[in-house]
Parts: sequence; structure tokens; C-alpha cells
Amino acid sequence: MDLSHYASRFSTSNKMGRVVWSICYWMVFRPFGSGYCLKWRNFVLWVFGAKLAKSVNIYSSVKIWAPWNLEMGEYSSLGRQVNCYNQGKISIGANTSISQKAYLCASTHDYTDSKHALLLKPIIIEDQVWVAADAFIGPGVTIGEGAVVGARSAVFKNVEPWTVVGGNPAKFIKKRVLSK
Repeated sequence: MDLSHYASRFSTSNKMGRVVWSICYWMVFRPFGSGYCLKWRNFVLWVFGAKLAKSVNIYSSVKIWAPWNLEMGEYSSLGRQVNCYNQGKISIGANTSISQKAYLCASTHDYTDSKHALLLKPIIIEDQVWVAADAFIGPGVTIGEGAVVGARSAVFKNVEPWTVVGGNPAKFIKKRVLSK
């Protein structure tokens, strides 16, 4: 395999946008870690094209590769040090919690291609989901409504609604039933 001929799929404007975002991330997003700055951080992300409900909570230590590829519903949260590697789109539903140090990866490479082409594969995380601490959500995965992904799990396949999964690779543990 010869990767000397690898060509990026991203346009010059995309690359420039990421440069500007990277500078703004360190100057006008990351330093404002207080809970009082929540609306400011959401505003900065909105300026860069993120589609955020007004009630989302995104910690200042979250890494977001491309805000314009992020969508979040009402009362959802990205916890401390979440890595949102969203070369592809990431959509997070309402009332969903992505816990600290989770890694959301919406791209991969075609290992069968001699040029190792980049593949953008969106992640969809539906409403009322909990992705626990340090979990990995892989490219092209859909996590169904009400599902729970256990801490340190690695998810490479879709997760059915209202289930609990865990492990590496993540496997079905049990149905999720809410008490009243």
C-alpha cells in the first residue's frame, strides 16, 4: 500500500473553516468553562454552524472537530472531555447524555482501497440515550431511543432501542425498563 498519493476529500473552504474554528476554540470557547458561560459556548458553536437546541449543555473541555457537523436536541449534554470527531455528521437527540471522555467517531478509512480513502459515516444517537463514561461510538452507528451504552464500551454496530449494551465489542446485556 502506497499512501504517498493520498488525497484529502475536504475542500479548501472546509480546511480554512477548521483553522478558524481551531483558533476560536482555544480563544473564545475553551477558556469559558464556567456554568455561567454555557450560553456563550453554545452561541460560539452556533456561529460555526452547529444546530443546537437552546437547552443543550456542552462542557468547555469537549473537543469538536467540525461544529457544522453537529446537531443536538433539547436537554442533551456532552460531558467533560468528550471527543466529538465529527468529520461526518453527528446527530444527538433530546434528553440524551454523552458522559465524560466518550469518543464519537464519524469517519473511517477504506482498508480495501490502495489509497486508503476516507469514508464519512454519520452517527445517530436518538432521544433518551445514555452513553456512559469513556465509551467509543464508531462510524455509521445508530443508537436507538432509550438505549444505554455501558462505560468503556466499544460500539461498532447499531444498538436497538431500550436496551443496555456493554463490553468491547458492545453486546446486548438486557432490556432497559424505566421504573415510575
